[in-house]
Parts: sequence; structure tokens; C-alpha cells
Amino acid sequence: MRCLPSCFALTCVFALSTSVQAAELLAPETPVEQAIDHYLDAKLAAAGVSPAPPADDANLLRRTMLDLIGRIPTATEARAFVAATEKDKREQLVERLMSSPAFVRQQAAEFDALLMEGTKASLRDYLLRAFQESRPWDQMFRDMLVGEPDDKKQQGAIRFVASRVRDQDKLTADTSSLFFGVNVSCAKCHDHPLVDDWKQDHYYGMLSFFSRTYEVGEFFGEREYGQVSFQTVEGASREAKLMFLTGEVLDEPSAAEPDEKAKKAEKQLLEELKKKKEPPPVATNSRRIALVETALADEKNEFLPRAIVNHVWNRLLGRGLVHPVDQMHSANPPSHPELLAWLARDMKAHGYDLRRLVRGIVLSESYGRASRWDSAAKRPADDLFAVAQVRPLKPWQYGTSLKLAAANPDGFSAESKPAEVERRLEGLESGGRSLGSTFELPTADFQVSVDEALLLSNADRIAQELLRDDGATLVSNLNKLDDHRAAAETAVWSVFSRAPTEDEFKSLTEYLAQRADRPKEARKQLVWALLTSSECRFNY
Repeated sequence: MRCLPSCFALTCVFALSTSVQAAELLAPETPVEQAIDHYLDAKLAAAGVSPAPPADDANLLRRTMLDLIGRIPTATEARAFVAATEKDKREQLVERLMSSPAFVRQQAAEFDALLMEGTKASLRDYLLRAFQESRPWDQMFRDMLVGEPDDKKQQGAIRFVASRVRDQDKLTADTSSLFFGVNVSCAKCHDHPLVDDWKQDHYYGMLSFFSRTYEVGEFFGEREYGQVSFQTVEGASREAKLMFLTGEVLDEPSAAEPDEKAKKAEKQLLEELKKKKEPPPVATNSRRIALVETALADEKNEFLPRAIVNHVWNRLLGRGLVHPVDQMHSANPPSHPELLAWLARDMKAHGYDLRRLVRGIVLSESYGRASRWDSAAKRPADDLFAVAQVRPLKPWQYGTSLKLAAANPDGFSAESKPAEVERRLEGLESGGRSLGSTFELPTADFQVSVDEALLLSNADRIAQELLRDDGATLVSNLNKLDDHRAAAETAVWSVFSRAPTEDEFKSLTEYLAQRADRPKEARKQLVWALLTSSECRFNY
């Protein structure tokens, strides 16, 4: 297939991409973290805003570990990092975390949640393999849209399409939003009422890439024929063109609609294949392959690299450079257009390397800023990234962190064998995923639900899993300590991954002293209060 300019090709589909010339950007060899800080600091200076100071070591360690491996630090890890004096300890931390198996599991969990939200399916097995081998994003994109089930490397990836194939509107909308940062669903019934960029032609042009895809039992294929038609607001019937978001129309071989006899024969063949559990014939001209090739050849607007950069940035910084992340269009320019352009260029130049992007972001000074705004000046707008955003934990992060915080800290002491510690951590992670399944995936306007509050307050599961006194829990450890101050310190380090403040020492020791007649119950309630606090619920 070849691309032909559409007669109504957009002049500003993504004006932000053409407004930044490559010659204006920082040199390609600039380290990612330096490029990030350069562009963010320049805008802060232009706005006359002084950013928040760097987060303290304990805060930064907790944030980085939650983002990179999906859990809080153990008390031993937290104490060691705070006490370390090496100038490059942050770089050492990031390299160690990104080299661990837990990094692969965390990235797979994050992308599974992003890509499969709203479906009952999962890409976890595929994503684990892909991140284990550091598969580039452009290849993962191809795998998910056209992957072959019989190919071991691609196995399972096609569930992205398979889980949505019965609802092609959803398949179209999700593909456009997740891979290209564009929500075209508002242009289904009429041209977008607020954004000149998106017309009905774009929606149905994107739908046409999937309209020939169909199910055959556990398999699905593509027909060689079939055109999409739609009705305009004026009531006219129009045949959709096979068109990408850039406005380019793809030229493809014409395929006549078969007669009724041929359709009947095709139906009988598919029924037989379904009974035999065999796949249908491979299409000579795959529209989904054409979509992948067109997206990868998009040199001007660069929807694919910009969208993935924006998704990862949104996850790690709490807000996209284009926000909301599915609204990349000329009426919603990025907060930092040069930075988005530089990162997209870097993404392509380095083979769509997701690890490189993640590493650069978490090593930037911008990522490492405090989330507390103590200045007398008005808190800056979120899109300046002058202060870190407070982010709710994902279900598996929260579940794993609760299980780890409630575990006996002696099991992770500096004297423990590394292999044994890793085994315990993996076990807690597994249990944390199970516990986390009871919590909802946070949305943009997240608030703790009534169900979650009731679960933490009343559920037997919480008491049984987190508050037992059987030697394996934090409660058991505290019950061996007669000194109230030692108990308070141990509890805070275990749950909050930091030293308690003097005010916390005072409140917690007074609480324990007032319940000297029932010390075990007092320590159990102390642990419960810390575990269910907002500090434990959020990444900050």
C-alpha cells in the first residue's frame, strides 16, 4: 500500500509537532535527564517560579522504588540509603532497581493496566517476556496489532485486538488513544464540536483499519473485502476512506464484494475451521499491517513516539506534557513543546527504548523534587512541574506495600542472605497482588472509595493478613519491645520508610503508654493506623 495526500489533508492536525524545528532542539547526544531539566527549568525561569527543593533521601527512595519495582523499601533498605554518603548513590539505586526482575514485573503491570483497562483480558504474560528482553516499543506496537499467535515471541500480544474485536468502536477508540494519544470517539456522530482537527472522516478512516477483522473461535482473521459507510450530520451517506490520523488516505487494491454464493461458502469454511480450532486463511492485504506501517512511517506528526513518551511521563510525573494524555491536538498544545519534541526524537533515535526513557525521567532533578509546597508563594500550576505530584498507588503497589510494611522487619535485616530476602519479597509481592485486586485502579479524579474504607476498617482479611501475632508480622516484632519509643521508631520505619518526627514520637509513645494494660492490642491498633493512613496510600 502507498499513501496519497487526502484532498482535505490537515494543515494543523498536530500543530505542536511542526512548530518545533529539529535545529532548535538541544543536541541529540544530551543525556535525557539533562534535557528534561533544561526545558523544565527554562519555563520555570520564564514564569518567575522557584521550584520546590529536592525531596529528602527517604522520600526519593520510596518514590523511586514504587515507580521502578512496585513496592516501598524495607526498613533496612531505607536506613541504608539515608545513611549512604556516595555522591552517585541515586544513580546506583536506579541501575540496581532497573536490573532487577522486579523492574520487569512492575513495567509489565503498569502497561497491562494501561493497555487493557476496560477489558477482561490481560497482556501480562506477553509483556513480561517483552520487558525481560527489553523489546522496543515499536515492535511491541506491531505485536499487539498484528502479532502471530504461533510465534513464541509474539504469543499473547494479539489479545489487545482479540479482547476488543467484537466492539470495533472500542477497538478504534482504544488504539487511537493508547498508541497515538488521540481520542477520536467524539467525531463518530459528527465532526468534533470543539476541535477542528478531528472530523468524521478521521474516525471512520481509523475504524476502516479494523472493519475487516473478524473472529473464528479462538482465532480471528481479516477479509479481503468490505467498506465502511457512515452518515454525515447533513444526512448524506459517505463511504469511508482508509485514512490515518494525519489525513493521509491509503491506496489499496480494489476488492469486489463477493456474491451470496461465495459468502455462503466462506461462512461454511469458517464454521469448519471453528470446529477444528484452526485459524482462517491469512489476508493478502492486511489493513492492520497497513496501519502499523503508516504509523511507523509518520515522520511529520510522530503520533506513536509522542504518545508513548507522554504516557510514561504522565505515569512518573503525575501529569502528561499533553494533558489529558488522549487529547493531542492543536487546541491542546503541550506544556513544554520542545521537551516533548526532543524526547520523541530521542525515542526514535534510540530504537524506541523504553528503559532509556524511564531511566532519564527518574534521574532528572525535576522528578526528584519534593511534593510539599512550603513556600509562602502561591503553589505553581501543575503543568510547570515545579513541585512533585501526589499520586495514588496502583492496586498491586498498594497491596504489595501493605504486605511488606506489615511484615516482620527482622526478615529483611542486613544480616539476612540476599537470596532469602529476595524470596521473601517475591512472596509478599505475590500476596500483595492478590490483596491489591480488592482495590480499584485509580482514575484521573481518584478518591478513596467507600468500599476501600470499609475493607480496611472492618474486613477480617485485613486483620488476618496484616495484623496477626504469629512471629511473621510487624505486630509480632513490636510485641517483643518493651520500650515505647523503640516500638514507635520500628513501626514508622517499617510502614513509612523514614524516621519518625519528634511529634510522631510523642503521639505514638503517649498512645502506647495510655494503653499499658493492653499492650498487644495497642500495638496492633498502632500498626493498623499507620497502614491505613494517607501517607501509606499515596506516592508522594
